[in-house]
Parts: sequence; C-alpha cells; structure tokens
Amino acid sequence: MVSLESLKDLLTHNKLTNQDKILICLAAQPLSAKAVKDIKQIAIDSGLRSAAKWNISSYLSRAKTLAILTSKGWELTSHGKSHIEKLTGVTSNSVSKAVTSDLRNHLIEIPNLTTRIFVEEAVKCLEFKLYRSAIITSWVGAISTLYDEIVKSHLSTFNNEATKRHSKWQSAKTADDLARMKEYDFLQILVAISVIGKNVKDELESCLKLRNGCGHPNSLVVGELKTSAHIETLIQNIFSKF
Repeated sequence: MVSLESLKDLLTHNKLTNQDKILICLAAQPLSAKAVKDIKQIAIDSGLRSAAKWNISSYLSRAKTLAILTSKGWELTSHGKSHIEKLTGVTSNSVSKAVTSDLRNHLIEIPNLTTRIFVEEAVKCLEFKLYRSAIITSWVGAISTLYDEIVKSHLSTFNNEATKRHSKWQSAKTADDLARMKEYDFLQILVAISVIGKNVKDELESCLKLRNGCGHPNSLVVGELKTSAHIETLIQNIFSKF
C-alpha cells in the first residue's frame, strides 16, 4: 500500500503521532500481516531509529479498530486502511494499484540505473495522485529503455536508416546521442528497422502526445484512469519486452 521509498518521506512528518507512524510501517508494501520485529525493522530501515526503543505491540493494541493481531501477525483492518489513505493520500483500492504493482515488478529487471530512477519516480507519482508527473516520468523511463535497446542491439541498423531519412544525422554511439533526434522521428525509425510494429508505434505516439500535453502549461486535466492506461501501455509494449 505504501512504497518503501514513500515511507521514508512520510516518517519525517512531525505532525504524525508515533502510533500513526507505526501504522504506516504496517502498511508498507507488500501489504500483508507483519510480525512486530518486522514492523520495527521497517521503521528503523526507513530512518525512524527511535522506533528501536518503542513498544510496537502497545501502540498497535491501542489503535483498536485500525489494526488487529491474527495468527500470521499484525494486519490493518478496513478502517486502518482508510486511516492510512487519509494520512498519506495513497489509496489501496484504486485502479492504479495493479499498474503500480506491475511497474514495480519490472524495476528489478531494468539494468540502467538512470532509467530505473525515472520508473521509480513514476510509481511514486501515481501513488500520490501526481498524474501529470507520472505520465511524464513513465514516458522518460520508457524512451530510455528503447534507447538502451538500440545501443545494445541495433545501433548500426538504426544509424543507417536515420542517415537515409535525415542527411545531416551524425551517427549515434550512445543513448545520449539518440536523444538528439525528436522522439516522434525516433519511433518512425524503430518501425522501419522492425524493433517495434506499426500498431505499437501508433500507441506510443498517443503516449508521446499525452506526455507533451502534460509537459507544458495548459488546461489539460488527466485523472487516474487516463494515467493508468498510459502507464499500462508502456508496461505491455516496452518494459515487459525490452
């Protein structure tokens, strides 16, 4: 429910009670029953060192309807989940939950640290309902993934096709070199050299258009469904394939 990265920021809020901080640690992903020692370790690892001396069981017991001790450990109740949503702005039953979970699963498979950072930011933005930011950062992560694929496996073919289309094109050697080309033109070349298909290119063009709309001051409004659909397209056609 609450990402470990988000947890670090949340636990620095002075307005939260110790009990609330423990409940937020209980809500840390994966959302499941947790033993007291695990909750305490999550808190310490997230920067809340004072929790080492706290009586975690006592705090949770006093939480009454928010948490319950089962045979598997402490768990949030439905009231507890609603309480966490109010505290953090992160929803547990949103449409985007499955999308963020899927995106996180792909994080460990992304070898490029810079790309991984953008994807991590996209997850956090979606969880905190920063929809325009989520659209932008997820696109940057996706296009970075495609740059890495070209450099790794298709650089010569790409440069040959790029030179045919743009006489002034200087052969790329790195991902940074590929960024000299407009992303729309980049997608056209990917189709021409069979890295992606035409239908995929059409979907990515729509994602690019949405990214451009979110990246400039205007009256465009985007919500959870639109953002989730955008990221799902990137997951299915880029992150899960390259």
